[in-house]
Parts: sequence; structure tokens; C-alpha cells
Amino acid sequence: MPENTLIRFLESNIPIEKSAVREYLSTLKTRKVKKGEQLLKQGDICKHTFFVEKGLLRYFSIDKKGKENVLQFAPENWFITDRESVYFNQPSKYYIDALEDAEVLVLEKDFVEKIAAQNNSFAAFNNKLLHNHIRNLQNRIQLLLSATAEERYLDFIKIYPDILLRVPQTLIASYLGITPESLSRVRKELATKHKK
Repeated sequence: MPENTLIRFLESNIPIEKSAVREYLSTLKTRKVKKGEQLLKQGDICKHTFFVEKGLLRYFSIDKKGKENVLQFAPENWFITDRESVYFNQPSKYYIDALEDAEVLVLEKDFVEKIAAQNNSFAAFNNKLLHNHIRNLQNRIQLLLSATAEERYLDFIKIYPDILLRVPQTLIASYLGITPESLSRVRKELATKHKK
């Protein structure tokens, strides 16, 4: 069943009775996404949140010079959406695409309310997720404003420990706000430090 991954994720974070939410989760659609396929384009209104069951997605913008700026990666068991677009019905400034062939659960805007109605613990868990998301965004802004490239890279490894070999160096550099050359230098310097 496509809901098993999400049920396992919820079970690992909150007390949940599978039967209480299984009926709703069984209505969710699983979407297979090919590498390079877009789930959201700039200018569209985002209608869904995606829960990554398999594969890797990214959330990014393209500036006026055509440069891509990565805001988030979403590997397995991550949620990804454009919150401003979904919740305020605004045209998106961003894109979401697949960096690998992927399978995602497509969650409607009212997903949180429907699961919370079935399980009281979910509302508190979702609130915790939102606060954690805000904390991470604030931390990321602080790092971009004042941290060294090495500090940013080490923070990236903490947040995304399992995707280093799955993401091209150019996209990691974009996420960090540095050039690929700077990222290569940071990696070499860290490798040298660890050899000592």
C-alpha cells in the first residue's frame, strides 16, 4: 500500500493507530516522477505538499540572470512544498523538480486538518515540524550572512547526511551560496585536516 511509508514516518514520531488514519491515507495518490520532471513551475499556484517515498527532489528559484538558487533538497521521508503559494494562493516564485526518479505521495492542502481530526497528536507534531522548519530557515539565513564556506558545508552535512553522493557538486554549491570552485577547496581542506 502506498501509505505504508507515511504511516511508518508518523509512527516513528507520534503515537498513532494505523486504523484511525489508514482510511484517509488510502485515498492519497502516489505519483511517479522521472528525473528532471517538474512538480511545480514558477508562476503556477502550488496545490499540494509532496511526501517523498523514494528518490530526491529539490526546491529552487531562477534569478534574472538565469542562475539557479537551491533552497531545499527533499530526500526520502521529507515533505516539500511552496508554503506561501499553497496557503496564501499566490503564484509561486519557485520550482520543484526531481533530481532522481522518485515516488511521492500527493497531499492536499487540507491534509493536516484531516489527519489531526483522526489523531490529536498530529496537530502538535505538525506544529513542531513548522517551528523546526522556521528555526532551520533562520539558521540558514544566519549562515549565509555570516558563516564561512566551511561552516556552511559542515551544516549541510548535518542536515543532509545521506545525499552528498546523490547531488551534483554544483547544486550543493548553489545551496551553500558559494561557487563550485570554493566548494572543491573546502572539501580538499577538510580532507587534509582529517588526514592529520
